[in-house]
Amino acid sequence: MEALFTIDGLISLLTLTFLEIVLGIDNIIFISLVTQDLEESQQPMARRLGLGLALLFRVLMLLGITWLIGLTAPIFSVFDHPVSGRDAILFLGGVFLLAKASSEIFKKTEGKEHESGKKAATLVSAIVQIGLLDIVFSFDSVLTAIGMTEHLNIMIIAVIISMLIMLSFAKPIGDYIQKHVSLQILALSFLIMIGMVLIAESAHVEIPKTYVYSSVGFALLVQLLSIRAASAKGNGYWNRPMSRK
Repeated sequence: MEALFTIDGLISLLTLTFLEIVLGIDNIIFISLVTQDLEESQQPMARRLGLGLALLFRVLMLLGITWLIGLTAPIFSVFDHPVSGRDAILFLGGVFLLAKASSEIFKKTEGKEHESGKKAATLVSAIVQIGLLDIVFSFDSVLTAIGMTEHLNIMIIAVIISMLIMLSFAKPIGDYIQKHVSLQILALSFLIMIGMVLIAESAHVEIPKTYVYSSVGFALLVQLLSIRAASAKGNGYWNRPMSRK
């Protein structure tokens, strides 16, 4: 515990907390999209349980670091390509994300969401989906923590702080996404990209996360500016006569 109160320890804690928040963005987006089909009264509980499960899985994985590292050992091979437990989990998680996001985009673009919307969604099914993806998303988070510091207490504290911060912003982010269909499509497209990245990583093809998050960040900025421009136009901003000096 003494390492936490050193300069290096504090820097590691702050840096790791920031990275955990960045890596948790996909968690928040997925939770927001899954919970929007629930009854409004159930959404806060689903968000809390979803992030609570994410925290639980991360802490358990950190406590079982030896087990986690062991998952990288090959257990079988496909066409002379070694496959580990981690590879299999990443692949299945990527396929699930691709299927889930693609089906949601189809429903929204083809007007099918009203036929299979809130009546088909239950709190249990939402929590199961969130829990399964939490396991997949936890790998990046935990492996990043292991690479950043050797002190387990700093890892766990950083994960807890990041989850509390994400819990605070989960509702406003979810509400904002729910108000704008274009943002929902963008978020689902982001999940498709993450699914493809997970599948690539399962095949040991490393795609720098900087490229992924930068492209998504730029697309999000453009979309927010478009929403702002449309709002200003709706308020008559663009139709006001220019003042002459």
